[in-house]
Amino acid sequence: MPTYRDEGVVLRTHKLGEADRIVTILCRSQGKVRAVARGVRRTSSKFGARLEPFSHVDVQFAVGRSLDIVTQVQCLHPYGDPLARDYGLYCSGETMLEVADRLVAVEKEPSLRQYRLLLGGLRVLGEGTSDGPRPASMVLDSYLLRALAAAGYAPVLDSCAHCGLAGPHEWFSPSSGGMVCSRCKPPASAHPSAQSWALLGAMISGDWPATREVRTATVRECAGLVAAFAAWHMDHSLRSLAMIPRE
Repeated sequence: MPTYRDEGVVLRTHKLGEADRIVTILCRSQGKVRAVARGVRRTSSKFGARLEPFSHVDVQFAVGRSLDIVTQVQCLHPYGDPLARDYGLYCSGETMLEVADRLVAVEKEPSLRQYRLLLGGLRVLGEGTSDGPRPASMVLDSYLLRALAAAGYAPVLDSCAHCGLAGPHEWFSPSSGGMVCSRCKPPASAHPSAQSWALLGAMISGDWPATREVRTATVRECAGLVAAFAAWHMDHSLRSLAMIPRE
């Protein structure tokens, strides 16, 4: 059988038969790949532990009829190790995997930007930002905003998302696409604080120095805005997001 090699992040696994698993991997070149890992549930398996969610792996596939087959695996970075020791970090990481899985809907379609965003998000979640550690919810919200932007759902933060009137404006509407003016705001629009508007802008641009000394209330407010925005534009509530503890 013809083979190919790629690197990727394991998104999820499903049991298959008595000893196999179906593994879903977001790969650098191939996009999302679903493949059979034979015998990985046996204690004698050589690479079963390398194919767990969060693992960054170098993997070789053999082309199959319906599903490809994993033939070799090398772990490049076990991003799940630091997350497994903290419930909040783990749930945030699970949300990242879920979002990547949903945003990259078509298999075998390259999605390099989503791959890089997921890899960077998991690294920052476990190791901290270039400007030091940040709350898990802030790292997750930054990832969500940037992943949605890469998929074509970037929130408008500098003008009215409905009429285009230059901002700043005071209202936020997930259904409208972000910032809205007082004339266009639909019912139940949110009214974020000035600090929350600034934090949203910093998170979507990856400006970590600008997120220093942000109040917990601001982080919490932004988390609600981002969760509502993500749920609306993905047309689906995120299971893992509801499990994240909020201080």
